[in-house]
Amino acid sequence: MSEAASTRVATSKSKTKSTRTSTQPPPQTSPEAVTADSAATGAPGQTSGCVPTSAPAGPVVGPDLLPSLAPLLHAWLPGQRWFAGKGQPVTRFSLVSATEILPVSTSGTGPGLLHLLVRAHQPGLPATAPGDCYQLLLGVRTTLPPLLAPALIGRIQEGPLAGRVVYEGLHDPRVAELLLERFRRPGPLGPLRFDRGAAAIPAGLAPRVLDAEQSNSSLVYGDAFILKIFRRVFPGTNPDLELPLALTREGCGRVPAPVAWFEATTPQPVTLGVLQPFLHGARDGWQLALGALAAGHDFVPEARALGRATAEVHIALAAALPTPALRRSQTRHLVAGMTERLEAAAQAVPALVPYVSGLRAAFDAVAAVGDRASGWAAQRVHGDLHLGQTLCGEDGFWSLIDFEGEPARPLPERRRPQPPVRDVAGMLRSFDYAARSHRPWNAEWAARCRAAYCEGYAQAAGSDPRSEPELLRAYETDKAVYEVLYEARNRPDWLPVPMAAIQRLATATD
Repeated sequence: MSEAASTRVATSKSKTKSTRTSTQPPPQTSPEAVTADSAATGAPGQTSGCVPTSAPAGPVVGPDLLPSLAPLLHAWLPGQRWFAGKGQPVTRFSLVSATEILPVSTSGTGPGLLHLLVRAHQPGLPATAPGDCYQLLLGVRTTLPPLLAPALIGRIQEGPLAGRVVYEGLHDPRVAELLLERFRRPGPLGPLRFDRGAAAIPAGLAPRVLDAEQSNSSLVYGDAFILKIFRRVFPGTNPDLELPLALTREGCGRVPAPVAWFEATTPQPVTLGVLQPFLHGARDGWQLALGALAAGHDFVPEARALGRATAEVHIALAAALPTPALRRSQTRHLVAGMTERLEAAAQAVPALVPYVSGLRAAFDAVAAVGDRASGWAAQRVHGDLHLGQTLCGEDGFWSLIDFEGEPARPLPERRRPQPPVRDVAGMLRSFDYAARSHRPWNAEWAARCRAAYCEGYAQAAGSDPRSEPELLRAYETDKAVYEVLYEARNRPDWLPVPMAAIQRLATATD
């Protein structure tokens, strides 16, 4: 996720900002062979002159469900902030699984809840390649209360739910309360499974949606818990569940421990959501840094404390999970990936082209060192660390959150052990981002923060990340390239921020 685009979710503030559920009775699953293409009939948002008020006749989950939803999904899904395929039309959908968590009301007065895993197929991919898989939680009602009007998806024209209104279910308090109840009473529900740890989960906590994320959705329950719903999902355990569980077993207090979670168990295991403690009163590092800049205050003590917190997390991850060394072939694979991302970004953003040669030199330097050295130590890391992924409590204690990694990258890549300096590079870029977002640009502020962060890291870890200049520069360069591509696609006005780093890194001699 882009730096400034992530005003994080696990804070006491309900932030409505840029673009970073599910539960109960007789479920049925539907194989991926069930498809719906763009020729499906019906018009999004169109109302029917004859709207049934009784319950649907026959089962809701069946072969006719997805074709009946397809016209609405074609219009609604590409407009969601968490939809990754922007810029390309959706040619068809295929249904991975469907669960009727809350049956559609027979009286027509209450909501139903459908949990869907749906693949969106888009042009440009091989015919055999699967489309991105998205998790949808669709509320179903006969009529939509005025308070839920902003969550409207549309009215279904045909099929088992003909005449019913479907909407984004997370915005419905009754649906959100149902999800929490599923965590309180864990167990299987068709292709879904709900699990929990030892922590108590009280009933009756008022839910609210946080609209501050891009790649996921979040619900806060009272001031006690925050539920992250992964939207674009991948087979396997999500690092945002795997790593906090591992850190909890190691006794690391820098990461909120998962309280409960749920997953799809068929056709392949998929992490769908994680319930964690809500850090009441905490503020994210990005907002704190911007506040310090606006007030003309230094941020050195905070940066040094963040460095120590990062090192403590790295030490715990290294103790909990394997720590292989990067061999020569793996180093070359790492460099090849960085180079490929650079070349692809340069094709998409012409402003990068003049700097490609200098940026590639940063990657080549890593390959050269890897050829003559025994290899760098690798371990599991955060994978997308920046100021917006940190929280500072009222007592000054720093926590790290959102261990999902960069959502745009494949899950196997995000779960791969990497040099811990990757996280360090992400945070160094973050200080630069913060400084350049302030007018006038305060280069010295960024430099002091970067130095203090590395010093704090070295104090806790026993080694200074700046002692590996080639690797640090390469990871900073890779991150800046990612930022350029993101800003060009989503916030062109911000493009000068990462481009300034590109100019510096392309001429660096470290």
